[in-house]
Amino acid sequence: MKLKDLIKDFEYSPVKGELDKEISEIVYDSRKICKDCLFVCVKGANFDGHTAAMEASQKGAAALIVEKEVITSGDITVIKVDSTRYAMAYIASAQYDHPSKKLKMIGITGTKGKTTTTYLIKSILENSGYKVGLIGTIEVIIGDKHIPAKNTTPESYVLQAYLDQMVKAGIDAVVMEVSSQGLMLHRTAAIDYDIGIFTNIEPDHIGPNEHKDFEHYMYCKSLLFKQCRIGILNGDDKHVDSILKDHTCRIEKFGLNEGADIRAVDIKLINGKGFLGVSFRTEGLMEIEAVSDTPGVFSVYNSLCAIAVCRHFNIDEKSITKALKEAKVKGRIEMIPVSDKFTLMIDYAHNAMALESLLKTLKEYSPKRLICLFGCGGNRSKLRRYDMGEVSGRLSDLTVITSDNPRDEDPMDIIKDIETGISKTSGRYISIPDRKEAIRYVITHGDAGDIIVLAGKGHEDYQEIKGIKYPMDERVLIKEIMQEEHLS
Repeated sequence: MKLKDLIKDFEYSPVKGELDKEISEIVYDSRKICKDCLFVCVKGANFDGHTAAMEASQKGAAALIVEKEVITSGDITVIKVDSTRYAMAYIASAQYDHPSKKLKMIGITGTKGKTTTTYLIKSILENSGYKVGLIGTIEVIIGDKHIPAKNTTPESYVLQAYLDQMVKAGIDAVVMEVSSQGLMLHRTAAIDYDIGIFTNIEPDHIGPNEHKDFEHYMYCKSLLFKQCRIGILNGDDKHVDSILKDHTCRIEKFGLNEGADIRAVDIKLINGKGFLGVSFRTEGLMEIEAVSDTPGVFSVYNSLCAIAVCRHFNIDEKSITKALKEAKVKGRIEMIPVSDKFTLMIDYAHNAMALESLLKTLKEYSPKRLICLFGCGGNRSKLRRYDMGEVSGRLSDLTVITSDNPRDEDPMDIIKDIETGISKTSGRYISIPDRKEAIRYVITHGDAGDIIVLAGKGHEDYQEIKGIKYPMDERVLIKEIMQEEHLS
């Protein structure tokens, strides 16, 4: 493809060289520089691609995209832009002939609920005959192909390549998680979303390599509503007006309060044999009666959001209610049937905020005992360990502290940090370092009416120790324990 055709969709300043050059491939990793490539100089957390400008010249690259001055040799073309990441998104889109324009694009942003809501929407659309692709925290789904995810929102070039594969696979619609990092780093810049969704926002991802403060976090989330046609937002979130600042899309709101375009009423908790759920009906733009086999008010919000989206695909009430009841998300309040006496679930809650939300929701079901099993990751903030320990000690009747991904740390050091947090409460706890043995303990000691949650691992199917990821899927461990204890 000609360089001039790759760069026609954004503003740039030619510094030197010709634009009528044939480009062999697009490269943003300096280790992959090759003859006749277009090298996009991206400044990352650990390496600045601009420092490889001379190397690119010497290896025969055809052109560079830069955002600051560089030193080069030979007849390499240099093009200056305000943001190389922004430019790369449009270059990638042009390289793949703008695949997002051939798909119905649905983007979901928010602190919590993104993953579950993407699967709910996918389930409803597929139940109505649409072919749906998914890009998210757990995986990328293209037809029958499931690709484990490295980032919630992939780099723009990878993202456009996935969308191109989806077009070729005959996909009709794509539902994807859009992280604040993805928006901040312009990974989604070249996508015009048909629908943009906001679930909720709470302080998170604040740090030196992420967002400098909560206001910046909110600003990045708000960018989605400057690049979508219809915005569907949680009207009950107290920050929704900040998210909508300078929006350019048509707005619809869902929620439980007056003023929502689609509102949930008559919410009832369901406590069945080995599972928890919730029922409700909706008023406003769509009126249906729905049941979700996942617990709590946040399940109502996730369902409301999915209903609001699928209304724009003219999907009937029967298809929506069927899909809401049947949709399952791996590692997100995933019920594991082991006994009619007690409820066992797996959830990805791996920080204090998520764990507190989950445990408070489960307490609403008045369990005989609420039992929480969790560990914390190594090479991470000790504060997270103290906080999670304190939350579980305060809200659980019994905490079972175990190992998560210890990485380069001694698992016992991590457990002691969690114990420090839990000791601030009067909560009962025991420590069982081996995760399988810890799970065996909660299953074999489960009583009628108990709710048991295995927190922190969720969809992960490995345990990382000293740089090696060993196979470890909690679903497999539970099955082995049931067979070994003759409980199945």
